[in-house]
Amino acid sequence: MRRRPLAALLTSLALAAPLVITSAGLATTVANAAELPSILINEVESNGDEFDWVELLNTGAAAVDVSGWIMKDDNDSRTLTLPAGSTIAPGEYFVVDVNDDAIDGNFGLGGTDMARVYLADGATLVASYEWDGHASVTYGRCANGLGEFRDTVASTKGAANACEVTAEAAVRINEVESSAAEDDWIELTNISDFTVDVSGLVLKDDNDSRTDAIPSGTTIEPGAFFAFEPSFGLGGADVARVFEVDGTTVIDSYGWSAHASTSYGRCPDGIGEFATTNTTTKGAANDCVAAELPNVRINEIESNGDATDWVELFNSGSSAVDISGWIVQDNDDSHVAAIPLGTSIAAGDYYVFDQPALSFGLGSDDSVRVFAADGFTLIDSRSWSGHSATTLGVCGSGFGDTTSSTKGSANDCSAPIRINEVESNGDTSDWVELKNNGSDAVDVSGFVLKDDNDSHALTIDAGSTIAAGNYLVVETDAEFGLGGADSARLFSADGVTLVDGYEWTAHAATTYARCPDGTGDFETSKASTRGAANSCVGELETSPWPGGSAISTVNEMDEFSDNMSGLAFESATTGDVLWAAKNGPGALYKLVFDGTNWVPETSNSWNDGKLLHYASGTGDVDAEGVALTSAGASGGVFIASERDNSNSGVSRPTILRYDVSGAASELTASQEWNLTADLPVIAANSGLEGIAWIPDSYLVAEGFVDENTGTLYDPSTYAGHGDGLFFVGLEANGTIYAYALDQSSGSFDRVATIESGFVSVMELEFDPTLGALWAICDDTCEGRSALLEIAQTGATNGSFDVATVFERPTGMPNLNNEGFAIVPQSECVSGSKAVYWSDDSNTDGIALRAGTIDCTVTTDPTDPTDPTDPTDPTDPATPTAPVAVPEASLIDGNRGSVSAPPSASPGETITINVGTSHAGSVVNIWIYSTPTLLGSPTVSAAGTVSATIPSTLTPGLHRLVVTAADGSVIGWANITITALESGSLAFTGSGSALPIQLSLMLLVAGLSMVMIRRREKLLS
Repeated sequence: MRRRPLAALLTSLALAAPLVITSAGLATTVANAAELPSILINEVESNGDEFDWVELLNTGAAAVDVSGWIMKDDNDSRTLTLPAGSTIAPGEYFVVDVNDDAIDGNFGLGGTDMARVYLADGATLVASYEWDGHASVTYGRCANGLGEFRDTVASTKGAANACEVTAEAAVRINEVESSAAEDDWIELTNISDFTVDVSGLVLKDDNDSRTDAIPSGTTIEPGAFFAFEPSFGLGGADVARVFEVDGTTVIDSYGWSAHASTSYGRCPDGIGEFATTNTTTKGAANDCVAAELPNVRINEIESNGDATDWVELFNSGSSAVDISGWIVQDNDDSHVAAIPLGTSIAAGDYYVFDQPALSFGLGSDDSVRVFAADGFTLIDSRSWSGHSATTLGVCGSGFGDTTSSTKGSANDCSAPIRINEVESNGDTSDWVELKNNGSDAVDVSGFVLKDDNDSHALTIDAGSTIAAGNYLVVETDAEFGLGGADSARLFSADGVTLVDGYEWTAHAATTYARCPDGTGDFETSKASTRGAANSCVGELETSPWPGGSAISTVNEMDEFSDNMSGLAFESATTGDVLWAAKNGPGALYKLVFDGTNWVPETSNSWNDGKLLHYASGTGDVDAEGVALTSAGASGGVFIASERDNSNSGVSRPTILRYDVSGAASELTASQEWNLTADLPVIAANSGLEGIAWIPDSYLVAEGFVDENTGTLYDPSTYAGHGDGLFFVGLEANGTIYAYALDQSSGSFDRVATIESGFVSVMELEFDPTLGALWAICDDTCEGRSALLEIAQTGATNGSFDVATVFERPTGMPNLNNEGFAIVPQSECVSGSKAVYWSDDSNTDGIALRAGTIDCTVTTDPTDPTDPTDPTDPTDPATPTAPVAVPEASLIDGNRGSVSAPPSASPGETITINVGTSHAGSVVNIWIYSTPTLLGSPTVSAAGTVSATIPSTLTPGLHRLVVTAADGSVIGWANITITALESGSLAFTGSGSALPIQLSLMLLVAGLSMVMIRRREKLLS
């Protein structure tokens, strides 16, 4: 049976979606870097056309034969094999045209995609690179062959990467003032993402003899402006030209036929066409005449916290609008999705931008912004706070909750009142429940309820209002009853306009109810919930928070601002420490308690937290989770990161270890484990969020199963991993992954894959007192927490499984909590102890909040029995005769660790291995088919018992079954009873006519399973 350490606390132990650790091997072999050839991906072109390619570079000193190597994108089914005879010389490049139709297995590279290179076995990963959005040119390593990937300034297929911007690529004339005065000027701008040196560039008007050179040392930052006053004037009909330093190679030019009343400027800056500006803006962004925007607006948005978010646009104009290439973003500039080419919206029509083209989800507090194809011209934007139970849409002049989702059609702006539950049970207590799905109270005075007969009408009393999210129950029997085949219809006060209705053909066993509550389709409810949220079959069942309801704030106002994420509590004799990870900029905080708040440690440069870098000493680590091993901070602080903020569009799920003992103000990782190759393809901002460390001793004691072997986890399998495993939670899919991390080499092995039951996991925390793993979800899951334990029986035996799901404390708002920490049992006071949450959004200036959880009292079954207890095992007791279990109940799931000789003869005494975990226990030994008790021996210290095969037992296949004193099955094993030779006697143990076959007595090494040492845990 399953361990239930929370049994005394919980009133309901209904499981959330069962979790299974998969036993499949890893999809990708992660080899040590020293074992791999010196080939890396150096440049990638994925620009949305038909000529995508991947460039490989040999950084080693010897040629590498890449014949038969495999190229893949993010889909394992798309494979391209490199041709025979393919060799890359040292320092040379090799380009693979991945979507050339002439190549078998060709494929294109998407906007959010990856390139992977494998050895010919198709499993050993050599190199990979992932991106989120097409590059404007290409993605390449800068410096060439060495650095991190970034946008290149030019495509250099088969050659060294172009990492430094040229004036030709970056410099544009942006504004010109030719007012016939003496202060004419020409303004240049830098349209690239890199600083450009413009020293020596030549400016001319329409006369080649009039030239000026830009002074040495002049640079222009990305997006910045430089205004130059030439030594010559600019005429009413003239030209402004900028040349390379040779004075002959034209970079850009603009000509005009008359002086502008103000100036001529590009709109938008740097990329648009020239037009007369509203005002001159020398050295600054242009003041452009407002463009006439198309009559397209955001009309409806679904952001309900699942994977089906969408954005609906509406064309209110009188003609079709081409929206090809328009850009859709949320409130994160790194989330970019483009509307496909060839897309238009007819006049008065709708266009829904849906998954997967909408490549990111929409949050609880978020925005949608729609830009023209230039990426600058804002067409429309909408922002909101809180997911809508239906959708968000335009109703009149407002934008808010709709009454129902109307994807691709006119918004439902009717009164947000719905028939929510109906009781028609054939007695005299029929009723109809109404619910207000809106965000404001609704006056339903005079609304009319009818059944299927228009003459049966009930008018709702004057003064009847339904608050937002609340219910109103209307008793119908005073006017009419509800039949077995009937309907309930709700009309507005005019008695004609139908607001909602539901029809049925027979009385419900309980009631008919909308599932989900208020918005779903009608179905038979699990239970009648008159005036409350519906009880729906299959819905997640949760338990109240196992602690106090009060929540307090524990940081000074705006001490930390946004982005505080993971937490880890460390109890120390020198004072408790709360370690906190911040994801932007990536930093680690060492917090101490001042009696009221958690504040930064002031010594050793901890005052403002310490910035985090990768092992290379570079990068801005997006620190999301933090964990400690049993050694505490002295053994290193471990950070889970989803990306490098300095390259925020690229996923980089990495675990990093930091030495925090020094006084430096910035920390460089002493080791890092990049898990990219082992995890699913994930968006840059949907990677690793939570991390926890669990000791091997716990995992072994609980019978944890290793998915690589399908057998009990053996720590000795993973050399150099320390004395525990690291568990990380993925935001993208809510899955938890367990890893053995080699602390020296940076290699790793996945040991388990665990489903949390949540769509996202934002934090993990191992609770040694409960012997369980907490998985925390943020406001996406209403702030719920799942408690996972290692199952002891059934299909998930040895796997982490959900024991229960807790609601957040009633005093906790539904916040973007991404950190969670529990203080140890030693800090329990009056039956409770502190827990802490961190709010990534810093709501109301508060990043840290505190609550309480009930302490857990543990009782070790090996403790001495109270001599005054009447249940003292030394007391006389009436023995209970052992009872055999039905043979049909003996399945592979309860085969257990019992082992015995594969065969024996009648009368022979055999040794049965039960397992050392049962040493000292009395067990019952049975032999089937007809269950026969062979004895009830005590298991030896070696974990074995002896039993004698009955001399009358029929030869053939039998089963040896071992049960515990309480009758539960410990395990069973097959055994073949051999027939005696003619004239032989049954084996008696001495002088037998049948020699002992020693080979049949050997136990198969490694089959004994360590069963758990039961520890009853009850919450006080």
